[in-house]
Amino acid sequence: MKRLLPLLTPHGSRSRMTCTFRCGNACDHPVPNPTDNPYFGDVVAAAVSRRSLLKGSAAGALVLSAGGALAAGPAAAAAPPQPEGSTRPLGTRVDSLDFEPVAPNKQDALVVPRGFQQAVVAAWGDPVVPSAPAFDFEHQTPAAQAKQFGYNCDYSTILPLGRSRTGQERALLIVNHEYTDEILMFRGWTDGKAASLEQLQIAMAAHGVSVVEIERVGQTGRWKLVTSGRRSFNRRLTATTPFVVTGPAAGHELLTTKADPTGRRVLGTLNDCAGGTTPWGTTLHGEENFNQYFEASGAIDPAYVDAFKRYGLPTGPAAGKSWARVDERFDLTKNPHEANRFGWIVELDPYDPDSTPRKRTMLGRFKHEGATVTLAADGRAVAYLGDDERFDYLYKFVSRDRYKRGSSATIHRHNMSLLDAGTLYVAKFTGDGTADGEYDGIGGWIPLTSDKKSYVPGMSVAEVLVNTRLAADKVSPTKMDRPEDVERNPVTGSVYMVCTNNSSRTASQVDEANPRPANKHGHIVEIDESRGDAGSLRFDWRLFLVCGDPNDPSTYFGGYDKSKVSPISCPDNVAFDAAGNLWIATDGNALGSNDGLFATPVKGPERGHVKQFLTVPLGAETCGPIVSQDQRTVFVAVQHPGEIDGATPEQPASHWPYGDQPRPAVACVWKD
Repeated sequence: MKRLLPLLTPHGSRSRMTCTFRCGNACDHPVPNPTDNPYFGDVVAAAVSRRSLLKGSAAGALVLSAGGALAAGPAAAAAPPQPEGSTRPLGTRVDSLDFEPVAPNKQDALVVPRGFQQAVVAAWGDPVVPSAPAFDFEHQTPAAQAKQFGYNCDYSTILPLGRSRTGQERALLIVNHEYTDEILMFRGWTDGKAASLEQLQIAMAAHGVSVVEIERVGQTGRWKLVTSGRRSFNRRLTATTPFVVTGPAAGHELLTTKADPTGRRVLGTLNDCAGGTTPWGTTLHGEENFNQYFEASGAIDPAYVDAFKRYGLPTGPAAGKSWARVDERFDLTKNPHEANRFGWIVELDPYDPDSTPRKRTMLGRFKHEGATVTLAADGRAVAYLGDDERFDYLYKFVSRDRYKRGSSATIHRHNMSLLDAGTLYVAKFTGDGTADGEYDGIGGWIPLTSDKKSYVPGMSVAEVLVNTRLAADKVSPTKMDRPEDVERNPVTGSVYMVCTNNSSRTASQVDEANPRPANKHGHIVEIDESRGDAGSLRFDWRLFLVCGDPNDPSTYFGGYDKSKVSPISCPDNVAFDAAGNLWIATDGNALGSNDGLFATPVKGPERGHVKQFLTVPLGAETCGPIVSQDQRTVFVAVQHPGEIDGATPEQPASHWPYGDQPRPAVACVWKD
């Protein structure tokens, strides 16, 4: 079969600095998935060759499973409920997309459209809890960092709080802190072996999650950090915060350690990338590249080698971030089960600052980019899950029980249990359709396990959940091009899966019709579940964007006139505004400009009209886009400004946001 559009992506997206399993286009780490399951590029090629588009639900479409055909879902779609407490629309809305696109640039600034303003909401080191000290770059301590805003901001979301005593609108801002750039955090840094224990402890405290109160400034679209009030919701989760393990794998032998023989309590959360917000008001946080934190002082027990290889963990003596100098649990030779306690989806209740966050094993263990929760037509909770690795898979979880509306403690406890019982699926994509000018196909969800029964021969429920990648390999799903963020449009119900980039596709995997052996720019797949129901087990799919220079004939912008779009490269996180427009954050722009945030309609004559809304500073990645409920403010997480080869505190590559050392931060953009 000829491949007309081979698009693949590596397991990380950095093309800057030294690889720490967040690899970029030059990455030479081995691909963890050695199976011969089909590549998504193969499926794309079949679809492109037919230039096909399925209309509605295809009659007789194949739905694949481990045990035969799967039943179709309910007939009606259920739109995700909107959080209560929506604010009154004031001034200019951003969901009209009525802005002049920002031109590609290499400025060390957050560049926004003409007529818009921007400001930092919270930056690395800002006080979070009331007792936190002010940030002092030259005198950092672990105790201070554990109370301050963490490093590298990724997933962000906002939950309403109502109004303050003075009448100002307040909200909770919840932010992931994915990883740390120690070479930019500390003067004279060489590596973890030479670092002081205090520096390693600071880095550990800079990971995790921040929950902070924010307040609107007057009647503008600007928001600011708040650290005082009648009751503070502010809190920090770090690499040493206690977590509870829940779901079918909790307590299994593979999760037990010397420090925790119960297998139900874990210290810390690591490499939290994207996430999600549930209809019941909690937040989800995806532990992604957790493998980089572990090392091995000696040989690894052969019983663990296959699983360790599949997850990129060391299978023999190997160095990591040297955290084992602080805590022996990061040495896999001595504690081979500790790595199994990471790679989960974490659920946090931001409205209860005293609650213990939970690692939900029913959602599987892999390199979670995030988790997007919606509701099926019958009220069951549905979570979409991308495994951010070259040639890995797209997953979906459907709960056993149904979501209940209401605010009582009993209802909240019920909803908080939804992610512990249900069925975990993995996606199979098939090219098919009739000629209609777009790239598309059909697909189905293959069951891996329920909370009671495994569908993978030779593996128990707990084994499927702990080693989900190995389980998925056995049922022949489609190898994806590193699926990152997966989000459902609250207006149309379509699901959008982001594939960022890849330079691993070789010339032998393409042909003369599509000369992209090293796809640098990524693409976005649009998925329509059968009958618009998120609980359905079959779907139609099509390519929405094939990114890159619009002058490149291999690019595609939803059918829109490519001479009128902004060039876009390496899509990563996405979000939606109230009109259903797609907002796209990029990471690793291979077109020579800084990364940025883009917006485009997904329906109507403007479908695919991509416009650049902002660019982030030098060396930074765009993360966590949020459009506020009143559609007046766009929030963006600016991750790792100044992360460029050779940059140090003595010679910083960026001075954003305050003119001195670069500090990752969440900023807001508005037009009054």
